[in-house]
Amino acid sequence: MANAIMIQGTMSNAGKSLIAAGLCRVFRQDGLRVAPFKAQNMALNSFITKEGLEMGRAQVVQAEAAGVEPSVLMNPILLKPTSDMGSQVIVNGEVYAQLSARDYFRVKKTLMPQVMQAYNALSEAYDAIVIEGAGSPAEINLKNADVFVNMGMAKAAKAPVLLVGDIDRGGVFAQLFGTVALLDPDERALVKGLVINKFRGDESILMPGLKQLEDLTGIPVVGVVPYVHLDIDDEDSLSERLRDKAAALVDIAVIRLPRLSNFTDFRSLEAIDGVSVRYISSPRAFGEPDLVILPGTKNTMADLLWLRQSGLEAKILRYADGGGAVFGICGGYQMLGKTVRDPHGTEHGGTLRGMGLLPVETVFAEQKTRTRAEGRFKNLSGAFAALSGAAFSGYEIHMGQTESKVPVADITDTVTGASRQDGACSGNVCGCYVHGVFDSDAVAGTLVRALAERKGIDPKLLGTVSGEAYRQQQYDLLAKTIREHMDMRAIHRILKEGI
Repeated sequence: MANAIMIQGTMSNAGKSLIAAGLCRVFRQDGLRVAPFKAQNMALNSFITKEGLEMGRAQVVQAEAAGVEPSVLMNPILLKPTSDMGSQVIVNGEVYAQLSARDYFRVKKTLMPQVMQAYNALSEAYDAIVIEGAGSPAEINLKNADVFVNMGMAKAAKAPVLLVGDIDRGGVFAQLFGTVALLDPDERALVKGLVINKFRGDESILMPGLKQLEDLTGIPVVGVVPYVHLDIDDEDSLSERLRDKAAALVDIAVIRLPRLSNFTDFRSLEAIDGVSVRYISSPRAFGEPDLVILPGTKNTMADLLWLRQSGLEAKILRYADGGGAVFGICGGYQMLGKTVRDPHGTEHGGTLRGMGLLPVETVFAEQKTRTRAEGRFKNLSGAFAALSGAAFSGYEIHMGQTESKVPVADITDTVTGASRQDGACSGNVCGCYVHGVFDSDAVAGTLVRALAERKGIDPKLLGTVSGEAYRQQQYDLLAKTIREHMDMRAIHRILKEGI
């Protein structure tokens, strides 16, 4: 059985995911077979494994850092919020139920066997498991329900805990001391190290505070990790990628839908020098983009209504009517069609008029499409003509089935081996279901260079899409930061000794 260590935080977005990814990389470099694990993740940014199963993107990043194939064993429960009060519950990669928060808390304890089955399978296959917690272990109103999220999972896996605090948002000493103080004595005994994350400045200034914190808690500080800029996938709306930015040579506007999902679809575009990817949520922020993208969403019909009520639909329609280029992915593709129908009440129920920019109609089914795919664009015209014949690969996650008479690509389902057609294109408006369609230079690079030429800019002024070597370089940089700013000798000892 593997040794385990658990990363918990004083709050959401304290940096647990990246610390866990960095430790996965360091342990791998140190010769251990290591895997990540997070019993329950709440995120709209999900991923489809090679078996066609759904898991949280954060554990995919951690698996990549560990140099192993992502598996739903690493994230047996995924919650995908569909409203302020409810989520679609994914168990072992498949839809389990649509539940309100109250109903989920009622059934949560019954899922513990599935969680432990997944964890034990990983533990038998690897030398070390890096477990990530969720939120804070000091949410005392939720403690009775914490069977596998934070301390409940640490006890079940017999995993010592590193507690991470975020100094960038202030009050880090109170965060760490207060969290430890609110733990029960048996939980407090599990915390073997404290970590201050996202530090900017001279670490020597912190030293008196670190000493007092250790005296107050009786727990050593095993790291002060600096604020570093890494090009590694983030999670959902907490991502800094979604902040406002200035337009560049080629300006791309992504509509920031309320239930935006899989914004990692645009990471390759964001990484190209000379390209700006702006996430906009109001007509006044629209500007004069060279391309508008409607992204994926966990609730197409609700977000279509929001788009209509916000005034952005009218803005996009005028933009497209004037020859502007528009691309929709998954839910965004569905919105671009004539109608969206939900006869089974899967999302919203009833029928909504679409934006009418593509000659397609969507009907929501009771079963989710969940697969990986490879494809090649057909001969296209207009703003997307340069993509003709370009190959791409990615994955699909959607409830809707869309009928198109003008498909944009030929697709091979790599899970089943079946061939089919996907998407639609009409003039300067295109859409498809494949997440990751922009991941390669053959698509993203070709498209932005074509957009540059369209506005009279020399494409040579733009960069290219970063490849796999660049991604691995970022994981190595993360590992280097962890080694330099965390006491890895102490952490290896904590991992080996356990609890």
